[in-house]
Amino acid sequence: MNRLIVLALLGAAWGLGAQADENKPLRITKESHEFVVQTPDGPLVITRAKKMGGLTKGFIQPLVPQPGVTPVTEIDVLHALNDPSTMVIDMRDDEDLLTSTIPNSYHIPYTELEDRMDELGCLSRGKSQWDCSDAFKIVAFCHGPMCVQSPAGIARIVHMGFPVNKISYYRGGMMDWEALGLTTVTGNRPTTK
Repeated sequence: MNRLIVLALLGAAWGLGAQADENKPLRITKESHEFVVQTPDGPLVITRAKKMGGLTKGFIQPLVPQPGVTPVTEIDVLHALNDPSTMVIDMRDDEDLLTSTIPNSYHIPYTELEDRMDELGCLSRGKSQWDCSDAFKIVAFCHGPMCVQSPAGIARIVHMGFPVNKISYYRGGMMDWEALGLTTVTGNRPTTK
């Protein structure tokens, strides 16, 4: 009997925690949960609401995550998939099971990029020193417009010396790719090119 009471209390506490999470305001930007727009009728507060199947983590990413990075569309990604000098990279971390991804893409989690610069075509010049002048062009993506993973990955490789003019960013990521009904596959290509 005591065990049932404890389980019931734990279940109620979990339910309250989940409910509290649902009521927590969602971020629009890194700094704010709301945005005020001045309309002819006065200020209007824009917020984010949880939608069925919508992402609640993260915040809206800029179209250009680092100065000099090129934003790309689905059409650009499709062309990049056939370009032997370009790697389309799924930068979602390993905790995200890649049950679906863009066909012909490579999987290098954003948390591993610093240790895998050689797979991007960069040559090691010593401790944390890289020559990426002959590196592949890359197209980075992750979950979608709210996901911070590929922008964080882009920042990491730029910091390591990867040229920004060789980086493109598909902000739409898997959310937009799947919403448009484009083909997906399970798993990614090996990173040897």
